[in-house]
Amino acid sequence: MTFYNSYILFLAIIAIPICAVRGRNVENMKILQFMLLHIKYLYGIKIDVRGTENFNIKEPYVVVSNHQSSLDLLGLMEVLPDRCVPIAKKELMYMGTVGLACWLGGIIFINRKKTNDAISVMSEAAQTMLSQDVRVWVFPEGTRNHNGSMLPFKRGAFHLAVQTQVPLIPVVISSYRDFYSKKDRRFTTGRCIVQVLSSVPTKGLRADDVPALTDRVRQAMLAAFEGLSADLGSPQ
Repeated sequence: MTFYNSYILFLAIIAIPICAVRGRNVENMKILQFMLLHIKYLYGIKIDVRGTENFNIKEPYVVVSNHQSSLDLLGLMEVLPDRCVPIAKKELMYMGTVGLACWLGGIIFINRKKTNDAISVMSEAAQTMLSQDVRVWVFPEGTRNHNGSMLPFKRGAFHLAVQTQVPLIPVVISSYRDFYSKKDRRFTTGRCIVQVLSSVPTKGLRADDVPALTDRVRQAMLAAFEGLSADLGSPQ
C-alpha cells in the first residue's frame, strides 16, 4: 500500500494547478475522477459495476456506501455520479497536497469529534444540495472496517436525506479479501464488485423515522455485501 498512497500524493500534485483554475468547485471532481480511474490497471484490479441506472435521478440525493479501506476510492471513482462530492473526516483536509486537492474538488469536511460542528456542516450540506443541485456521498460506518461485515451506521446521512426530503442511494462494494489484507500485508491482483442499489425515498419521513430508515438501509446493504462477496468465489 505504500506505493498506492504515494501515487495518490503524486496525482494530487498534478491535479492541484488544474483544479485551481476553477477554485473550490464540485465540477473539479470530474478532474480528480479522471486522474484516478487508471489506478486499477496498475494493480490489475478488475472492478465489475452493477446497477448504475439507479443513479438516473435528476434531483439531489444522498449516496451511502460501506467503508473497508483506502481502496474504496477506486470503487467510488468508478461509479461517482455527476455533481457528487464525498463527505470526509476533517483530518483529511490537513494532509498536504491530498487535502488541498480534496478541498478544490468541493469535498465536504466534517469534524466527527465535535457534535455541534458536525451538525452545522450537515446543515450547510443540506442547503448546498438543494441550492446548487449537488449530491453527497457518505460512509455511514464512520470509519474503515476490515472485519468482513459492516459496523453500525451513524445516522447523519439519514438525517440529511430526511431533512432535505431527497432519496438515499445505497452503494455496496464487495469484500477485498481475495486480493488485499492489511493484517497480512497482502495486496495482489484481483476483482471486486460495486453495486448501486435501488433508491430509497424519504418524502414524508420525519426525524423520528430515521432510526428505522437507517436500520432498513443497513440490512439491505449487508445482504447485498454478503451476496456480492459470495459471487466473487463463483466461476467467471
